[in-house]
Amino acid sequence: MAAERTLPAVTIREFQSADYDAVIALWQAVKLPLKPEGRDSRENIERQVGLPTVIFLVAATVEGRIVGTVLATHDGRKGWINRLAVAPALQRAGLGRRLVEEAEARLGALGLGIIAALIEGDNPVSMAVFERLGYVKHSEILYFAKRKFPGA
Repeated sequence: MAAERTLPAVTIREFQSADYDAVIALWQAVKLPLKPEGRDSRENIERQVGLPTVIFLVAATVEGRIVGTVLATHDGRKGWINRLAVAPALQRAGLGRRLVEEAEARLGALGLGIIAALIEGDNPVSMAVFERLGYVKHSEILYFAKRKFPGA
């Protein structure tokens, strides 16, 4: 098991357009699946963050370096946590927990009593993180998607 790390001072704040390149670089560094011509394009992310159902947070160091992200959405009855990412050098320092807790607080302030996390089936590290945060895996639920185009 990896040793716990010390978390430097970070600020958790809302995503800004100027963060886009750093966010994509972070997602690439942690090997999140990306759709840069579709849902992860600059234009699409900027559109998403303008919606009242989207909470997109970044963790930035005092120098302004983006070291974490969490994207949360809701449908009015259930909150969803997506795109949790922490820079490799800061993993196991508590930043993922802080990001999730902030997303949970913001979703909870909207009156949402259920918060779920979407995790790729081949990502045991993320599964373990969410289990440590009190999330319960529901293997009887299957995820279906209909995509208008491959990058969606």
